[in-house]
Amino acid sequence: MSEDKAAKLVEEAKRKVASAESFLGGIFGGTQKLEDASDMFSRAGNAYKMAKAWDKAGAAFVEVANLQNRLQSRHECASQLVEAANCYKKCNVEEAISCLTRAIEIFTDMGRFNIAAKHHMAIAELYETQDANIKEAIQHYEQAADYYRGEESTSSANKCLLKVAHFCAQLEQYEQAIEIYEQCATTALDNTLLKWSAKDYLFKASILNMCVDPLRGAGALDKYQGLYPAFNDSREGKFVQTLLSAHEEQDVEAFTAAVKEYDSISRLDPWLTSMLLRVKRSFLDGEPDLK
Repeated sequence: MSEDKAAKLVEEAKRKVASAESFLGGIFGGTQKLEDASDMFSRAGNAYKMAKAWDKAGAAFVEVANLQNRLQSRHECASQLVEAANCYKKCNVEEAISCLTRAIEIFTDMGRFNIAAKHHMAIAELYETQDANIKEAIQHYEQAADYYRGEESTSSANKCLLKVAHFCAQLEQYEQAIEIYEQCATTALDNTLLKWSAKDYLFKASILNMCVDPLRGAGALDKYQGLYPAFNDSREGKFVQTLLSAHEEQDVEAFTAAVKEYDSISRLDPWLTSMLLRVKRSFLDGEPDLK
């Protein structure tokens, strides 16, 4: 029933637009007719949403956005594009990204960089979760971080950067990932409320340094202990030391035992597990299962 109602509203809205674009319509209340048509498309979009006809709902809200653009209401145009994207997210990722990209262009032109950053994150998440395009996700997380930094939203910027580091490591872009983790650790150490998180960042940076070269891992550990002395006595710091000792002695069993012991207390997530496998393969003979 909602879908039938929406279809009728769309047809009526199209007639309003056609009337506004006619010669007489332009003379007699063309702007009002466009406003009326915009309202009808909006009501149609909501009706399609109720019917879960997401593709049609998205298209209706795009029509609202286009009309608001013609009416020179840029903020409303961008907001309606975001509304359309929210519908398309459920059925058409390409269209969702297209709508968000258009909205971002408007928000950045208006100087609304925090909002633009938020939508860059939304695009990144779509590439990450639905399109499995990690390289595109990285680009949008980086752009979001850049906008957040410009607005002095350090916490939000770091959240995006940590996503970048996570994916760069997966792509074996270790240098960039290490730099981000070190940067975030330094920022955290300057903030009493965030200081606790520095340990995790330095731990991940240590593992990635070991992926590059175990000898470099030892040097990085010394550096991080100087930066944050408490890291030396933490479970993470001691774990890294044990792994480095296993490398020095070329002891595969000691490496595997250390990983199992750590995992039994602090469950390793899939990302850390995969990085540790890379570490082991880079400097130890043999590749027995970590589990």
